[in-house]
Amino acid sequence: MSLEHLGWNPYFDALWADSRTEDAVPGRISAEHKQRYQVMTAERELSARVAGRFLHQAAGQEDFPAVGDWVAVTGHDNDGEAVIHAVLPRRSAFTRNEAGLRTQAQVLAANVDTAFLVSGLDHDFNLRRIERYLAAAYDSSATPVVLLNKSDVCEEIEDRRTQVEAIAMGVSIHAVSAETGDGFEVFEQYLTPGQTVVLLGSSGVGKSSIVNRLIGEERLKTHEVREWDSRGRHTTTFRQLLALPSGALVIDTPGIRELKPWVEAEDVSATFDDVEQLIAKCRFNDCGHNGEPGCAVGAALESGELDPKRWRSYVSLQKQAEHLSARRKDLARRQADKAFCKKIDQYRRQYKKLNKDGRLGRKWD
Repeated sequence: MSLEHLGWNPYFDALWADSRTEDAVPGRISAEHKQRYQVMTAERELSARVAGRFLHQAAGQEDFPAVGDWVAVTGHDNDGEAVIHAVLPRRSAFTRNEAGLRTQAQVLAANVDTAFLVSGLDHDFNLRRIERYLAAAYDSSATPVVLLNKSDVCEEIEDRRTQVEAIAMGVSIHAVSAETGDGFEVFEQYLTPGQTVVLLGSSGVGKSSIVNRLIGEERLKTHEVREWDSRGRHTTTFRQLLALPSGALVIDTPGIRELKPWVEAEDVSATFDDVEQLIAKCRFNDCGHNGEPGCAVGAALESGELDPKRWRSYVSLQKQAEHLSARRKDLARRQADKAFCKKIDQYRRQYKKLNKDGRLGRKWD
């Protein structure tokens, strides 16, 4: 495929001059396997690893290539392993806090135009989970679209759609069925040549089934979900970029059991605009929303205008964003210290080499 078919556009063309190295060509990461990558170029698909210099200079996991990234790669004209020298600045990135106790950004998909947030219309339907995906999508700079899959097993589609509309103001919402193909005509407006989309959601919502129907064949494995809670096993075990017959590209991702959004407070505010508007109506700017006089939030909770579950979800995400902001500042400081130490170590090695070669001249007494 040409670079344009892979998603190359003037934005990346302008960045290429700053990222290229001698004999390097642009390529796009199509899969990642423990720091071994599949890279698609205009000529062919390559197996690649990052260069030693890249490995030394990377400050954290976020600096490494992710599926969807554009990279500068050499060794594309031989049968050996290619080498990735640089990652072009990302136009968008869907990022979460790595699972576990560490504060570490993990990029799930890069350079995405549309993020399809997939939720099942079965027993696994969860508004709070959709809120978290929306917050992460706003942080990514991609356009969020909510997909309500499994419409063939739901008799309350419009009611569910109304519930989602109440928490996803201004976001397009579509009910589809990967099983029957019902509603799949909505994809035509998103899957145009050169566009990149990503499917995100928990295990069992039908992401792989959606991709298979879009491709037109059973390319990806699928598993049945448990009947009593509609949960599924991880069918997709790694992230991958696939070309669709329409000329668009889709990134399929494993199901996410624990989404800890890598978000700032403004991303939470964008997701909970209705709550923010209520807070602005409180009599006091420092209202704690705990029974203070003139508290608009308390009045809305009492009247039923504001769902208590939505309020608790907002408070929880705000606290996470504040905690994450502090941890990110600490992480940035530690990464800066690490980079400084690396630079000092590099100067010391250069000094020793120059001194050993006699190129420093007579030593000072």
